[in-house]
Amino acid sequence: MRSRGAAPKLGRRFEQALRLACHKHAGQTRKGTPIPYVAHLLGVAGLVLEAGGDEDLAIAALLHDVVEDCGGVPMLNEVRRHFGKRVAHVVEGCTDSDTYPKPPWRGRKEKYLRHLRTADADIRLVSAADKVHNARAILTDYREIGEPIWERFQGKREGTLWYYRELAKEFRRRKATRLTRELERVVGELETALAEGKRSAGPRASRRRK
Repeated sequence: MRSRGAAPKLGRRFEQALRLACHKHAGQTRKGTPIPYVAHLLGVAGLVLEAGGDEDLAIAALLHDVVEDCGGVPMLNEVRRHFGKRVAHVVEGCTDSDTYPKPPWRGRKEKYLRHLRTADADIRLVSAADKVHNARAILTDYREIGEPIWERFQGKREGTLWYYRELAKEFRRRKATRLTRELERVVGELETALAEGKRSAGPRASRRRK
């Protein structure tokens, strides 16, 4: 973390991390959309910087999925060589699987939630930024396309909601931050939107059954 009021210094290492992220995630898109995956990485890095993160944490944000999606342990070793132990530590801490094929979805998510309980502040900051950006995207897309959105996710509707509720609960266990409060707010809005969608669908469903 940088000192209060100090501007983050983003230099050559940040530029190198951005180039690496663009290269490794080239051709990847956000689930069920044509949006380049790097848009998510930039969004997470922005949230980290807005929350007081320094260059190392912004770099980790850009690279937080590179191990999981682009090469496993060898990729982690590459991150460590180029960007140092601290960045590699945070990237590893934001990774819920470094093998392919990935283990079953529910078990991975339960393991990651347990990991967050003892994770340090650096990992929790970048992880919270990642989850906030994801939750915002889910809420926005749900409002636009409705229930079909859940087909994008292995956990479907109930599993995805369970995971984000548990993430919000886990992040709430320690001192509240702008990111943990935002995650709670977005998850709450998503649950409200789902409840409203269920109520509005109820009369239509009843008419269809008659």
